[in-house]
Amino acid sequence: MRMAKSTEPWMTAEIPGPKKALVITKPKVVSAIIRRAKRPLLIVGHEAVEIELKEGRLIDYMIRLAEAAEIPVVATAHIQGEFQRRGFKPASWMPAVDIANRLVDSEWMGLGDEGRHDLALFVGLPYYMGWLILSGLKHFSPDLKTVSLDMHYQPHASWSFPNLSIEEYEKNLRVILEELEGD
Repeated sequence: MRMAKSTEPWMTAEIPGPKKALVITKPKVVSAIIRRAKRPLLIVGHEAVEIELKEGRLIDYMIRLAEAAEIPVVATAHIQGEFQRRGFKPASWMPAVDIANRLVDSEWMGLGDEGRHDLALFVGLPYYMGWLILSGLKHFSPDLKTVSLDMHYQPHASWSFPNLSIEEYEKNLRVILEELEGD
């Protein structure tokens, strides 16, 4: 039995307000968004290490995505070592709330002082933390586009997957990677 895709917040008690994320119905849209960005940034939380997919853990998919699209990665929580064990060096390590505060700061010139980031992709944060961070960015950094790459709908992002089964989620990630690695 196939589950219907839902665009309701995964935590049903949360009320996002009138402006909600555009639903990613075709994963190729994510590839196009990444390609168009001038200064994208990938923020990876600790759940990326815990989520097991058929072809590896979510962190492994994010390393492939970062390498294919040449996106700098901010490792949050304690996963810096997990990246290094896989032979990947993130551009930075900092708590998720810290990177969120920097993204809101109009004077912060981004990682490497090369200019403000125009796109922030989030994955692997606890749902409630992603909810709050994306809400803050939506309200206080309106020029920043955000994408939630998690399998649960995040209404405060600019774009988000609907609530997906693990199988559909992995299928979407594979399409994104195929698109980016094919460039």
